[in-house]
Amino acid sequence: MLDESDDIHPLFHGAPKSTEFKKLRKRIVQYTREAIEQYGMIERDPANPEARPRWLICLSGGKDSYTLLAVLHELQWRGLLPVDLLACNLDQGQPGFPATVLPEFLERMGVPHRIEYQDTYSIVVDKVPAGRTYCALCSRLRRGNLYRIAREEGCSAVVLGHHRDDILETFFMNLFHGGRLATMPPKLVNEEGDLFVLRPLAHVAEEDCERFARAMNYPIIPCDLCGSQDGLQRQQVKQILDGWEKNSPGRRQVMFRALMNARPSHLLDPGLFDFAGLTRNSVKFDQVETDPPRLR
Repeated sequence: MLDESDDIHPLFHGAPKSTEFKKLRKRIVQYTREAIEQYGMIERDPANPEARPRWLICLSGGKDSYTLLAVLHELQWRGLLPVDLLACNLDQGQPGFPATVLPEFLERMGVPHRIEYQDTYSIVVDKVPAGRTYCALCSRLRRGNLYRIAREEGCSAVVLGHHRDDILETFFMNLFHGGRLATMPPKLVNEEGDLFVLRPLAHVAEEDCERFARAMNYPIIPCDLCGSQDGLQRQQVKQILDGWEKNSPGRRQVMFRALMNARPSHLLDPGLFDFAGLTRNSVKFDQVETDPPRLR
């Protein structure tokens, strides 16, 4: 990627010139492009091959959403993402939210955007019992408003900044507390069936998002302005994963790869695999028991 002033999106102006940062940026762009292609995120209309889908990029002002915004515009700038992009920030009325930061930033960067104000904070405070976290209800209200905005703007997809570590943490929260094997998928359709929900950063590590956004000096807005922290369960899972990673560097990536290598015949869900119908003469290669691969 060239960095001359006439061959770079404004979101990358002032990028560090160090080799380390260039490798970081290249890795994030490569992983994002890989996820977009692997999960078929770009919608094709056979009846109108020239039509470009429109994506609503959900921008909170955190490190992850800034990384998402920059990388998608970089891919679009390079002609590698034939999609129209609209950034959107939903100001939910949290006390102390710096309402001018994102509009000024997006104007300066020349990024098409929509800023929406909806005081969901007052609703959350009224509905959530004292001592409980606001995050679950706040998230549901935010998602509903984003779906509405996407429809109003003619977007076919709502694009979120969840990364690899978010996906892993959600998997273990479901495993430990939900009694199911599930996580945030990189691509799904909403309950109404009219919008895609996409996570192009699915393969990108949280640490890389942090390093990238800080190096670019983006105006990061903290996510705890409401005074409520994310659930204790997620923090516990994060601590467990941090401990595993510290003892065995690379463990997070190994676990993430496992989510991409599921074998229904080696789990216990009869809804996914016909155990009752399995006969001795029907054994296939992937049904034969094997020892787990050793971690390197």
